[in-house]
Amino acid sequence: MRALFAGVLLFGLGIAGFAVYMAQNYIKEIDKQAELARKNAQPDIELVDGFTVARQMKFGEKLALKDVRRVKWPKAAIVDGMFTDPEVLFPDGDNKQRVILRTMEKGEVLIAAKLTEPGQEAGIRSRLAEGERAFTIRVDVTSGVSGLLRPGDSVDVYWTGRVENDRSNRGEFTKLIQPNVKLIAVDQSVNEEMKGGGIARTVTVAVTTEEVPALNFAQSSGRLSLSLVGAGDDTVAEVIEVDQRRLLGIEDAPVQEVQEVVQVEPERVCTIKTRKGGTVSTIPIPCTN
Repeated sequence: MRALFAGVLLFGLGIAGFAVYMAQNYIKEIDKQAELARKNAQPDIELVDGFTVARQMKFGEKLALKDVRRVKWPKAAIVDGMFTDPEVLFPDGDNKQRVILRTMEKGEVLIAAKLTEPGQEAGIRSRLAEGERAFTIRVDVTSGVSGLLRPGDSVDVYWTGRVENDRSNRGEFTKLIQPNVKLIAVDQSVNEEMKGGGIARTVTVAVTTEEVPALNFAQSSGRLSLSLVGAGDDTVAEVIEVDQRRLLGIEDAPVQEVQEVVQVEPERVCTIKTRKGGTVSTIPIPCTN
């Protein structure tokens, strides 16, 4: 009986030892795989808070708290002007709402360029940067690029007229006076997505305080016309001046050298005549006058 009990005990101990051995091997394999997974894992991506619109929003709509969704955004992929702090997006809660300046699709990230300042309307003042002033230019179907202008476009401004007391007698001429000027309004609209087809009567540009009097004088002394600058074109046009002679390729006649003729008066000689007997003599004397 004792032998049987001892055999059963040894058999149980053997099975237990084998189970412990298998468990240890299994745990080692798990640890090995976990270590391998840690080595092959991608580095941690740092995330920050971002904000998107919860629905499609168009120009002129007011942005409220209910229109905003908070999302996690990779810090390395932050967009310029992106809002990451709710206190910056709505500094006074929902009391000072921002206004949409460009159409935004649902889920589009919010950036400062597409919104006005808190409590500010989507008017001309929202398009002026610090130090800029708004100046209005009268245009027609010809000078206004045939109604193709939109707020946000850039134009070159040309002046055509005649200079008073111009000794060169060249008549009227055209000159580039202001390159790459930003349009902020067409007629009374600041909407960059305005529909085309109409002929504008005025356009408003953003210029510096030094450029305002120059444009005002140019508009009152001649005719202004606009040339549309292509999208993404950052080149600055050089000063260009064209008159009738240059346009037609007429060269000015060479200037002939004028030689000055100086008349030299002959030296004055004064004399008197005397007679002695039958002989007449001429005697030089100083001239009195």
